[in-house]
Amino acid sequence: MTRFFLPEGHRLHTPENRAACSSPEGLRRAMETKTVLEGTALLCDAEHNLTVSLGNGCLATIPRTEAALGIAEGTTRDIAILSRVGRPVSFLVDSIPEAGGRPILSRRRAQRMALDLLLTQARPGMVLPAVVTHLEPFGAFVDLGCGVTSMIGIENISVSRISHPGQRFTIGQSIYAVVLDIDPQRERIYLTHKELLGTWAENVRPFHPGMTVPGIVRGIKEYGAFIELTPNLSGLAEARTGLTEGERVSVFLKSIAPDRMKIKLLIIDHLPPEPPAPLPYFITEGRMAYWRYAPAGCTRVAAETVFLD
Repeated sequence: MTRFFLPEGHRLHTPENRAACSSPEGLRRAMETKTVLEGTALLCDAEHNLTVSLGNGCLATIPRTEAALGIAEGTTRDIAILSRVGRPVSFLVDSIPEAGGRPILSRRRAQRMALDLLLTQARPGMVLPAVVTHLEPFGAFVDLGCGVTSMIGIENISVSRISHPGQRFTIGQSIYAVVLDIDPQRERIYLTHKELLGTWAENVRPFHPGMTVPGIVRGIKEYGAFIELTPNLSGLAEARTGLTEGERVSVFLKSIAPDRMKIKLLIIDHLPPEPPAPLPYFITEGRMAYWRYAPAGCTRVAAETVFLD
């Protein structure tokens, strides 16, 4: 299977990266072999050149036009450079001065290598590691490798509906994503995520009528409240005053009907807030061909995804 470049930060503290960055000889070998390394961006000067720490007090420079894909062409804004300060950056070594000056690095070239590999080798249905870099009301931006970003639309984050990606992800969080489509001409990779969080049957398996479990209020209607039991599983509780969206509650499971994907709940009490639990991934590697949320025999129309190559 193709080995893609890792999101920024994944190689920073590895022994191999530390060894390569610790001496001019190690940097020279990395330059000759075009090995991607990582350091930490310490500051951005007035001309938007990055100063990068390689460890052991060694500093290097990424010139502005080498700090990100699209900077030289004007298609990427300089905020892409400023936002790296204090964070890991991937790079290729461009040059090592003989007289003890700072090495010159290129993050742009590392990103070009990562993007070219994704565009030529990734296929719809492939599961990729990613890191959340930015959240907007319409979706989550993620790093697929060396700072190459793509977006997961809010409708593709989970089956259980959320009003903002921040209700599911945090910036810097390591997640998995699935390639939905690839557009080589526009150099874009489209992603989805909900398929990795399991089908209705997989999510409902631990629950049984008579149990009382915690949940999160995700929608309030006149006829009841939708309570999220897992990111891909919700049930309907009877209407109750005093609820607010996003709060935790304890719920009694009255009934579960697989043929209609219905879970009837009764709200027992309000619960104090807690940090979100780790995402319950059912798939973290390989390649998917088809995904259907509904269980066999279900009479309701439900989400399905066909990964076309």
